[in-house]
Amino acid sequence: MSVKFKDYYGILGVDRNATDEEIRSAFKKLAKRYHPDLHTGEDKKVAEEKFKEINEACEVLSDREKREKYDRLGANWKAGRDFTPPPGYEDVHFEHVNMGDFEGFGGFSDFFEMFFGRKRTGFQRTGKARGWARRGEDIEAWIDLTLEEAYHGGKRSILGGKTNKKQLDVVIPPGVRDGTKIRLSAQGNPGINGGPTGDLYLKVRILPHAIFKVSGDDLTVEVPVMSWEAVMGAHIDVPTLDRAVKVKLPPGNQSGRRLRLRGKGLPIKGGGRGDQYVKLKIVVPTRLSEREKSLFKELSELSKENPRASLFRG
Repeated sequence: MSVKFKDYYGILGVDRNATDEEIRSAFKKLAKRYHPDLHTGEDKKVAEEKFKEINEACEVLSDREKREKYDRLGANWKAGRDFTPPPGYEDVHFEHVNMGDFEGFGGFSDFFEMFFGRKRTGFQRTGKARGWARRGEDIEAWIDLTLEEAYHGGKRSILGGKTNKKQLDVVIPPGVRDGTKIRLSAQGNPGINGGPTGDLYLKVRILPHAIFKVSGDDLTVEVPVMSWEAVMGAHIDVPTLDRAVKVKLPPGNQSGRRLRLRGKGLPIKGGGRGDQYVKLKIVVPTRLSEREKSLFKELSELSKENPRASLFRG
């Protein structure tokens, strides 16, 4: 007895070297397109047959043993050509492979049963007529956090869902980073025919901060210092994400110098914290009293240093 050959790679639209992830991705894309519950009338019948076909293709290509067995036929067979299994391919039985969200569509082809043997099914249907349960799709959305919210964690109320908006309380773990996803179980799209609801994934986007710049685990803050503080040294107040700290400024500083505060950066996964860098910005007074002007004039007459001398050295 011969049957029509099935080109499973062609059915899924992938080449013979496709990875498991590429095969599963192609299956999901086609399964969503041809899901019978999304069609009516004659289109529904066509969709049911197409869905069975892609489910059968994925059943074979996503299982290593069945795929290797199928690949041994070679690449020269064409869909629709009469096919009789070679010796040694008869009476092979197998267990059902769980196809996740799209489980529940049986009725494999004669080619499949001739090549792999009859299937011991484990399918379940819902109580609705010709209805198959399918999990709802996940939803992904952005959640904007301040640096302080991301650092300290806490709770945030948002409006969730796509149809009946409802308030959701989101728990923000301390130390969450830009791009992290926070999962809210069963807050996505509703399932089909009684299937479970999908999840909502909130992708964290940390807003720019007024004074702190983030670089990996570290923070940088630019701190203005007066010219005499830079020259003579001083104890200055520096902000951190926890609280202000006193920092000893040594004498003889230039603008742009960086001082490191160990362990004052962001939490590191697995323990510890990054560092915070203090970048000095030397400023000069803009409102001078007569006495101050006199002192600066006296300093200019006393000082012999020329900061531009190096520009004219040949």
